[in-house]
Amino acid sequence: MTLAWIYLLVAGLLEIGWPLGFKLSQTTSHRITYIIVAVVCMGLSGLFLWLAQRDIPIGTAYAVWTGIGAAGTFLIGLVIFHDPVSMMRVLSFLLIVAGVIGLKISA
Repeated sequence: MTLAWIYLLVAGLLEIGWPLGFKLSQTTSHRITYIIVAVVCMGLSGLFLWLAQRDIPIGTAYAVWTGIGAAGTFLIGLVIFHDPVSMMRVLSFLLIVAGVIGLKISA
């Protein structure tokens, strides 16, 4: 894996941090702390996406970045916040994962 793909992976993982920070700011007494965490994750996620786009086409980078963020946030919602599970939601999650893998393989 090249450095650009590592940057993109880090960007995607940080993309999970900001919706998680926002959710935690609504469900705990540490509202400001988690809003700050969310804003920092947003900024760092954008920085690492910018670094990744030096070597990865913009369409691929953006789709993988948002895919990692969406899939990761979906999993956190299921595991931590007990979001509802249905066959359609799981199938949709698997389609996101398949799309991210397909873009990585084809790059």
